[in-house]
Amino acid sequence: MTDKTTKEDENAKSLFKSIGLGEQQVTDTLKNKKNKADLLQVLSEAGIDGTKNIQPSIGSLLSEIAKNFPKTAVSHRPFFIQYILDGKITKGPHFEAAINFFKKNPTNVESSEFEKACGLGIVVSDEDIRTAVTNLIETNQELKTQRYKIYNKLLASLYTEKIPFGDRAKIKSELDTQLEKILGPRGAQDQHASQQTRKPREKAEKKLTKPAEVQLQESIKFPTPTENIQIRPELLETHLAITGGKVFTRFPPEPNGYLHVGHAKAMNLNFGYAKKMGGHCYMRFDDTNPETEKQEYIDAILKTVKWLGHSWFKITYASDYFDRLYELAEDLIKRGKAYVCELSGDDIAKYRDERRDSPWRDRTVEENLTLFRGMRKGKFPEGSKSLRMKMDTKSDNPCMWDLVAYRIKYSPHPKSGDRWCIYPTYDFTHCLCDTLENITHSLCTLEFVVRRQSYNWLVDALELYRSVVWEYGRLNLTHTVLSKRRLIKLVNDGYVRGWDDPRLSTLNGYRRRGYTPEGINNFCEEIGVTRKTAVYTDIELLEHFVREHLNVVAHRKFAVLDPIKLTITNWPGGVEYVEASNIPQKEAEFGTRKLPFCGTLFIERSDFKDEDVKDYYGLALKTKDGKPKYVRLKYAYNVAVTEAIKDQEGKIVELKAIYDSHNTIKSQGFIHWVADTSKEGTKPLVAEIRLYDRLFKSKYPAELKLKDDWLDDLNPNSLTITKAFVEPSVKDLKVEDKIQFERLGYFCVDLDSTPSNLILNRTVTLKESKWKRDTKA
Repeated sequence: MTDKTTKEDENAKSLFKSIGLGEQQVTDTLKNKKNKADLLQVLSEAGIDGTKNIQPSIGSLLSEIAKNFPKTAVSHRPFFIQYILDGKITKGPHFEAAINFFKKNPTNVESSEFEKACGLGIVVSDEDIRTAVTNLIETNQELKTQRYKIYNKLLASLYTEKIPFGDRAKIKSELDTQLEKILGPRGAQDQHASQQTRKPREKAEKKLTKPAEVQLQESIKFPTPTENIQIRPELLETHLAITGGKVFTRFPPEPNGYLHVGHAKAMNLNFGYAKKMGGHCYMRFDDTNPETEKQEYIDAILKTVKWLGHSWFKITYASDYFDRLYELAEDLIKRGKAYVCELSGDDIAKYRDERRDSPWRDRTVEENLTLFRGMRKGKFPEGSKSLRMKMDTKSDNPCMWDLVAYRIKYSPHPKSGDRWCIYPTYDFTHCLCDTLENITHSLCTLEFVVRRQSYNWLVDALELYRSVVWEYGRLNLTHTVLSKRRLIKLVNDGYVRGWDDPRLSTLNGYRRRGYTPEGINNFCEEIGVTRKTAVYTDIELLEHFVREHLNVVAHRKFAVLDPIKLTITNWPGGVEYVEASNIPQKEAEFGTRKLPFCGTLFIERSDFKDEDVKDYYGLALKTKDGKPKYVRLKYAYNVAVTEAIKDQEGKIVELKAIYDSHNTIKSQGFIHWVADTSKEGTKPLVAEIRLYDRLFKSKYPAELKLKDDWLDDLNPNSLTITKAFVEPSVKDLKVEDKIQFERLGYFCVDLDSTPSNLILNRTVTLKESKWKRDTKA
């Protein structure tokens, strides 16, 4: 790094701190050149030069503008910034509405329309909130029968339709209060909402999508709920009285991205083990980082979990427990086991590395409580203070070196709104949520094994029920990456087309590519659950199980990707329709279809050679014995080529052939085809075909360094787009329908497909996997 670069970073660091950004935010921003440049530009437009400190609330909004303001409307950004500086727009619904306004109106911006869209001048009183909630409840016809099952639906209606510019924390509190008065507290009848309110179609999908049985290594034996040792025996007694001795697990993703295939393995274990033992699995969102979490991710995660066929006991969020977690944090302080620290993030790391105690470790309980309550009230800048757990800095385990429990963040939360400006960390939240939900088995991947000691320390320090913690080997897959950091890089920097790009290892990407839930679940069952680390599973094994399932459910169709025109010179004329199986060996169940056949056809270029060779089953002009070579056009007639017409460059442009009208001559192979019915007044159907290959050239891209060299491994030929002639019935396919183009592979109708522009993605080829070949050997 040059002196100039160092000085620029130091200036930027000072500037970013002047607007109230915390140490970690500053560090993260400086690491990303694009984010750094965007924020510097926003601050320049705001006229901020670092000579005076800016209110943290304004600085936080300017940072959000740098990250989220639409590029298409960047010329209007100074206009928006002025509203922030004037205090006319603050964090929350007004800010979100403003961002959405510019997304929809990137060119023409009128002040009056902008202010109206943002709700400026609208004052929502507590009485307005109370009235809106009352009216919604009184007019809702489902509430008596559905009770709390429609809670999220009611809340969304209030947030987006009834009072979009009200304080969301107050709205939620008022809704909770009124519902409890009418319905009473939530009970057992409200805990299975997701299972009881499935739509008919979802029931059909559930029936089709059967999660595989979870397979544990023979040596793995989980303790039963009654064998879970506690710091005090009565904790287990209380737990068992609540749960009835049933197994309770949880699937706890962070809502800051899309799920990948590694999460499918986690779901198979958490949902699968609970189901196998007759218990329940919570669907819990670990939403403690408001800066990276979006409703978009929550919706996508729920949709994916359902798609894989899993059913949750109840949907919960870490933020549901923010009040209780805060109480527990104060309890920890009162027990002398937590303190407010004023070291910066960098200094905390330095002190930990040097095995030094924080200078503020021995503050009194009273002083810590006063400062912590001040943190909650927003009295201190972001990054200036944190609550740390008073653990064991002399331990050999780094996770016992006084982990941070709470940090200051002036960012609105997707669910709790502006109510909190301090947020609990993963290390504080995760184990306590397990306790509050009476989780019996807290299952996580092996990289968390070092955290088991700190997990148990915190629960025991508060004298609460403790779950069994058990770690398993994470999924490592060849030819791809599962690191969220790398996936975000690929998506945000445009190396792929989005989180559902079929080349990615995300479950949304696999779904779009055409992978089936059954294929993925069966793969998870096959690999099982072990304690091994750094073991790679060949991606061909996953492809094998996808191919295996598609083979029995995908209807067969014809397509020609690299066409040569074939003209039958002795064809009598007109169009004939031949019968073709939808799924061979299962005609009785899946029926047949009619294919048009005529004197002009398209065949694959690879299905013709000038001279015949051994073990070649396509058409050929010249054979060793000089006789015509007849090949069956599948479901139709035997044909033999009599002439090959070439252009000036020697490329074949048309084949002339004769056909055997009674198929009396023995054929030497089968090939597929598509009829060219143009002469009969119907043009052959054309579709766009997206042929996907490995995203990376090497087998282990995840082992490459996090520098740009791992991006150099990207396969430039991972996507080939071509056109193909397809049989007429393809036009009736719907998005996500899966088919086999005979002799070519399995394909799926893409989300971009329309009746006028058919698009299909190749899911997998027809070739037998290396894995299957090896097991036969």
